[in-house]
Amino acid sequence: MAKKTRIKAKLKKGVVTVKALASHEMLSNQEAKRAKKEANYITYITAKVNGTIVYEVSTSQFLSKNPYMKFMFNAEAVGAKKGDTLELTWIDLKGTTQTSDGKIK
Repeated sequence: MAKKTRIKAKLKKGVVTVKALASHEMLSNQEAKRAKKEANYITYITAKVNGTIVYEVSTSQFLSKNPYMKFMFNAEAVGAKKGDTLELTWIDLKGTTQTSDGKIK
């Protein structure tokens, strides 16, 4: 089983800055062919606070191994405050889904 995604979310002046480090080998088609393995990489990522999507992205095989993501969102627009939980979910090519969460500080 893969390690959980490490998440740090910090609220400052009405903006939440999120830094996340996903643990995934991100085998592209070319790398998988050389290693005689099956290609597998993260294809879709979402982040939610209080049930509202604050980050959504479709990705490709060109992200690095253990991808690092950084994004910001307006806390007031979604009603986010310190102590709320940010939930980050990713899905890979094989259909594996992983959900991790972190508190907004």
